[in-house]
Amino acid sequence: MADATRSAGLNDNLRGSLWLIGDMTLVVSMLSIVKAMGQTYPAVQIVFIRCLVGLMVIAPLIWRGRRHLFATRRMPMHLLRVGCNAIALTANFTAVTSLPLALVTSIAFTRPMILMFMAAVFLGERIGGRRWLAAAVGFAGVLVVARPGEVPLSIGLAAASLAALFGPGAVVATRKLKGESHVVLMAFYTIALTGVTAVPAAILWQPVAWTDLGPLVAIGILAQVAQLCFLRAHHTAEARTLAPLGYLHLVLSILAGQVLFGEVPTNSTLIGGAVIVAAAIATTMMRDGRNPPT
Repeated sequence: MADATRSAGLNDNLRGSLWLIGDMTLVVSMLSIVKAMGQTYPAVQIVFIRCLVGLMVIAPLIWRGRRHLFATRRMPMHLLRVGCNAIALTANFTAVTSLPLALVTSIAFTRPMILMFMAAVFLGERIGGRRWLAAAVGFAGVLVVARPGEVPLSIGLAAASLAALFGPGAVVATRKLKGESHVVLMAFYTIALTGVTAVPAAILWQPVAWTDLGPLVAIGILAQVAQLCFLRAHHTAEARTLAPLGYLHLVLSILAGQVLFGEVPTNSTLIGGAVIVAAAIATTMMRDGRNPPT
């Protein structure tokens, strides 16, 4: 019985990891478009359009699940999740428009460290010493990539740091809402973000060229599908398994930055990235208190 339970847990973690990889691929694609569009439009306008498009995409699902939407008894946790996401998303879009993708992603990799701590404190998940050690090695790789003291301070760096702080809070809130309908989670997230960003977007609004309409709409569609993958991942696997896997996001960001924007990675980016990926693989394979599976 114990073996069957352990096997089911491992299968859930594998499925959740695959959902998260899908989410990361879609997010990097979306952020690449955001970076290109951010040269013309304010970040908050892009966030608003992204949310508005997402709302239109899931409107039929919201209508079908409207009874669940208004019957939820977890409103405070929903509001906390939306608040953290609103700050993290707007800050992240601001950072992406002014910094190299690899640098933004590197700063974002402080999130797993924060998330693992939050998972232990708020979710009661046991984090073994080996996971902490591997995560620390991954964080050291982030420092190699980001080169503290060499990269000048800017609004982009401040925004990236703010996103790294509030992103894990949204993840913990999502885990706390386990069992809630995916439709309810997506509906609260999209409706609230659309409303929150509407006013600042209207103040800073820039006329949208017809040639840019397609990419801006694509941002919303990609983001909505990525959110579904993200929710499935965190409802299927443990946060302590998914958190270190996020390091693989850096590889995708480096490739996108180089191919699409000519951001040639430095030696420190490549070395740090290799350390991060190695730490991510090791941590994902570990089971606390046991040797890695063979």
